[in-house]
Amino acid sequence: MKSLKIIFLILHLVFLNSCLHSTALLGPGLTVATTGNIMQAGFQYGANTAIKKETGKDTLEHIKDAVDNENKDKKLRLKFTEIIKKRIHNIKQKLSTN
Repeated sequence: MKSLKIIFLILHLVFLNSCLHSTALLGPGLTVATTGNIMQAGFQYGANTAIKKETGKDTLEHIKDAVDNENKDKKLRLKFTEIIKKRIHNIKQKLSTN
């Protein structure tokens, strides 16, 4: 029985591989099915559509880019503080030798 389920799942993954963008209502449909809250599903669809219209990216792409930018900023701040600490250390050494 488990092997039948696995084969069924693999076949679905093969045949439905590229139709994710054409099923835009899949997320809100699952929300209605799991929670039964149509208002929440409508809000989710509206928010996704607004983000797509504003940024030109899907919601997940937009979140990924925001996280990547934040990580780059943190790395830049860390590098900057390391450079400043090294400069302060070098100046202290020069002042203590004089």
